[in-house]
Amino acid sequence: MTTESSPVPSPATVPSGAPVEITGAEAVVRSLEMLGITDVFGLPGGAILPVYDPLLDSNKLRHILVRHEQGAGHAAEGYASSSGKVGVAIATSGPGATNLVTAIADAHMDSVPMLAITGQVFSNLMGTDAFQEADIVGITMPITKHSFLVKDASEIPATIAAAYHIASTGRPGPVLVDITKDAQQAKAVFRWPPKIDLPGYRPITKAHGKQVAAAAQLLAEAKRPVLYVGGGVIRSGASEELLALAETTNAPVVTTLMARGAFPDSHQQHLGMPGMHGTVPAVIALQEADLLIALGARFDDRVTGKAALFAPNAKVVHVDIDPAEISKIRVADVPIVGDAKDVLVDLEAAYRDAVASGTPDLDEWWATLDGLRAEFPLGFSTPSDGLLAPQQVIQRIGELTGPEAVYAAGVGQHQMWAAQFIKYERPNSWLNSGGAGTMGYAVPAAMGAKVAEPDRVVWAIDGDGCFQMTNQELATCTLNKIPIKVAIINNSSLGMVRQWQTLFYDGRYSNTDLNTGHDSVRIPDFVALAEAYGALGIRVTKEEEIDDAIKLALETNDRPVVIDFVVSADAMVWPMVPQGVSNSYIQYARDHSPAFSEED
Repeated sequence: MTTESSPVPSPATVPSGAPVEITGAEAVVRSLEMLGITDVFGLPGGAILPVYDPLLDSNKLRHILVRHEQGAGHAAEGYASSSGKVGVAIATSGPGATNLVTAIADAHMDSVPMLAITGQVFSNLMGTDAFQEADIVGITMPITKHSFLVKDASEIPATIAAAYHIASTGRPGPVLVDITKDAQQAKAVFRWPPKIDLPGYRPITKAHGKQVAAAAQLLAEAKRPVLYVGGGVIRSGASEELLALAETTNAPVVTTLMARGAFPDSHQQHLGMPGMHGTVPAVIALQEADLLIALGARFDDRVTGKAALFAPNAKVVHVDIDPAEISKIRVADVPIVGDAKDVLVDLEAAYRDAVASGTPDLDEWWATLDGLRAEFPLGFSTPSDGLLAPQQVIQRIGELTGPEAVYAAGVGQHQMWAAQFIKYERPNSWLNSGGAGTMGYAVPAAMGAKVAEPDRVVWAIDGDGCFQMTNQELATCTLNKIPIKVAIINNSSLGMVRQWQTLFYDGRYSNTDLNTGHDSVRIPDFVALAEAYGALGIRVTKEEEIDDAIKLALETNDRPVVIDFVVSADAMVWPMVPQGVSNSYIQYARDHSPAFSEED
């Protein structure tokens, strides 16, 4: 703490490189400033209070006060995923820190660069079950790239710098820094840049040349290749390099849920999204391929179906910056550890060398795939109950808003429809909770994205169930002038769970009716709730109202907008592969499966 007799400069006024004695709390703020961070999301409490005092004086950090720490975490994720920067969330000890856990786990599953800073009780009280004590380092160890505990003020700058470095390099991910209250209050000399010592942390970015050459040779010989693109391509900023390789090889491309936008939907070589709710051409292309070039993808069960039956006749080239992913689920014939951006450049060059005497003929392969595209396009039927088709609502949001916007989705049916029916032309335009499937992700993630990308339109496409988990962040948006647009796809139920109950549990709808939509008590009334939070609330119940509501939302930029789209509860996500079976059993619609033979 500063005193009148010995004033200490504010961290914001300390010149770079000038050693000065400041508190650990001031060192936290100063370190964030020196790292170039401009926005943080958080909620104060007793154990982090020393940090919040110098934060008030900073003219370089914008702190956004959330209404729940989970909202801070998802906002940090949305900020990072839309911009490629590191997102920062701050919370106090105990329940404040544990409220961040869901977002940290979410960031870990989806490789989002995130820095979580938490306060901890005094070091002499640790282990005594002190008030608001929780072993957050132990709790988060399985769901972070690393978790630090700081008990000494002098270690704060180097630890925060190391955490930032770990979060943003190699395979990105969340890093937690837990700082005791006494370390925040004590003084130490601040020096920048600090020395970072991370023995054993050496991410490999440049791939082995022989492996790249081997992959290029397989690609040159393949008759039915597929570029299987995962979220790692987006995280590495490799979309241009992917486009170059795809056009050089003429290979079909599929983009997973986490990779939507990595390759333009409008491109002729794009088959769409693979997996449980992927397009028929994308799913069958993987099943019938003789070579998969997996780029920053992890062979997730939602893509592969029953892994032992996935792409049974394909050789696999697996490119990933994380060596732990290589051959974890599917053994790679050619494993390549490296950054996708670098590997794609090398692979294209090696492929050109490999086909110097003649390029492979993929006409027969494309004839098959084009036939599937013609026979099984994405589409939807008009609901028989006279209510809105949710697919139409989401499609119109995409068409009227355009590809320069950012679209953040919650989890469930609306998430799959948003992935299917909005056309993504650029990376970082599609945000969702892919690996963890976290309900409540959309609103705070959209909020974070709007802070990171203030000149873009940002939509949160949410379900009535998801929206009720984190809608309190509308208060944050209104008070901080963060004008996101929220489209509630209101089917009055936990839609995806209800779909499974329809298909696999004989229509026994156990605890999935939420009473928010058509012909219900409408608790809560989403329009009234939006207005209570200072947002513009709109309800749409008729098809002819859809476009006007979306246009009004796009024209309203002085506050958040919430549109309650009252849709049919009977609408389902198609295509669909039932869980635990071969992707060969893909259903285009209910009781409608493509007929094709799979070799033994």
